[in-house]
Amino acid sequence: MTVEVMALSLRLGLDVCQIRLMPKQLAVLAQDLACCAPLVRQPLDRIEAAELASVLKALGDPVRLRLLSLIGAHEGGEACVCELLDAFELTPPTISHHLKVLRKAGLIDSERRGTWVYYWVRPEAIARLGALFTPTDTAALVAVP
Repeated sequence: MTVEVMALSLRLGLDVCQIRLMPKQLAVLAQDLACCAPLVRQPLDRIEAAELASVLKALGDPVRLRLLSLIGAHEGGEACVCELLDAFELTPPTISHHLKVLRKAGLIDSERRGTWVYYWVRPEAIARLGALFTPTDTAALVAVP
């Protein structure tokens, strides 16, 4: 395992095993990280703020945040909608609505397979969010008592 892989896993908040399973996405992740200015380095322009606000708004609902977590933590990195329904005391149309909001925000993607729809987290979107809130200088991190 290279130092670069370890550093990338720490920066993205991903397990090293997850990084090794995504070789094709590493180039995309690196590009996204390079283009995203952390909030602590420089202010967002109007367009960036509007885009980020829509993503954060999608995550501002506890059901959607939980759905994103369930999908991302699911074995194999993707989950069938049928597997997500049992985790909530909500109707299927309500779950579908929340999944649609996450999909429109670019946080998840989906594919229909027969009767069911399968969802997976878009790692580049999560990496971009993480990069926004991570200082580029680790010396700037201060321990909170």
